[in-house]
Amino acid sequence: MARGLTNDAKQGLIIVSPALIYALLLLAVPLLTIILFSFWTQNFLTIDRTLTLENYREALTDPLYRALMLRSLRISASVTAVTVVLAFPIAYFISFKVRPERKALWLFLITIPFWTSYLIRIFLWRVILAYDGPVNGTLMGLGIIDQPLSFILYNANAVIITLAHAFAPFAILPIFVSLEKIDRSLLEAARDLGEATVMTFMRVTLPLAMPGVLAAVLIVFIPTVGDYVTPRLVGGSGGTMIANMIYVQIFDLSNRPMGATLAVFAMASVTLTLAWGIMRVRFWVHLSDRLGGGLTGTGAAALAAVIDIGLLWWLLTKGHDVFGPAGSLGLMAAIMGGGAIAIAVFVPKGRWGI
Repeated sequence: MARGLTNDAKQGLIIVSPALIYALLLLAVPLLTIILFSFWTQNFLTIDRTLTLENYREALTDPLYRALMLRSLRISASVTAVTVVLAFPIAYFISFKVRPERKALWLFLITIPFWTSYLIRIFLWRVILAYDGPVNGTLMGLGIIDQPLSFILYNANAVIITLAHAFAPFAILPIFVSLEKIDRSLLEAARDLGEATVMTFMRVTLPLAMPGVLAAVLIVFIPTVGDYVTPRLVGGSGGTMIANMIYVQIFDLSNRPMGATLAVFAMASVTLTLAWGIMRVRFWVHLSDRLGGGLTGTGAAALAAVIDIGLLWWLLTKGHDVFGPAGSLGLMAAIMGGGAIAIAVFVPKGRWGI
């Protein structure tokens, strides 16, 4: 193998070898260990290394695990949507409205939350959203409400608010970088051709910024699904997520194989969800473009989106009555995975960069 490589290739391999070995030791080996643990069973302190699928059978059939996984995906998707929607105007303002010599100052101000501990920020939000906190106190003082709001703490709403604030800089920065790369002459050309400001943004700015938006979605969605601290401190029983159950299985119930199984289940769910979401957006945009855009193309894409999402929602909520718990999840995984692969192979990347 070494004889078949050129000198440049050998030098490049030598340069990347330390980082590659580091990644294998600290990322690949622990991941493989978790996967191997998921096929074992545990009886109190004794690990039975006989390979079995019993843990996966329980994870797929137990309604508690499925409910927690769905809640985790729903909360993470909500956090991602809120964060990206609020981050885009900020990134746009810094990129297009702030003078070049002041952009570094604005980016510096955005990173100020990183100066404090993540745990401290969660505790602060716990104080802010508390029944006797400043939010309820202000609203009651102004006479807007008569009693403290009960839906802003110890539930999924509190988790969404806290995580959206914590991950806001992670969404702003990649979108800003993507906006900075846009050639301003393209916007001038659109205006010279008589395009309105809104349509210039929709047809030029937003499509060219989509790589940054996609990066922000990935950066926010993936870690928030597995967040443990925030649901534990501000989520209460209504905001418990799959990471909390993994902790319970490993440390409270001393069932490491089951905890590893839930971790693999969570990773597979996140991978399928992201692959399906990205590829379906590519298909919807492609369908809209093939029909000429406008109301016709947009309506067809919206109808296809409703059908796709409705089918998955039916499988999640009613499919277990027809196909069984494991069968409905398997069918859903096949539809999501197979559809993502088919779109990736047959549908070209569109103007939105997806």
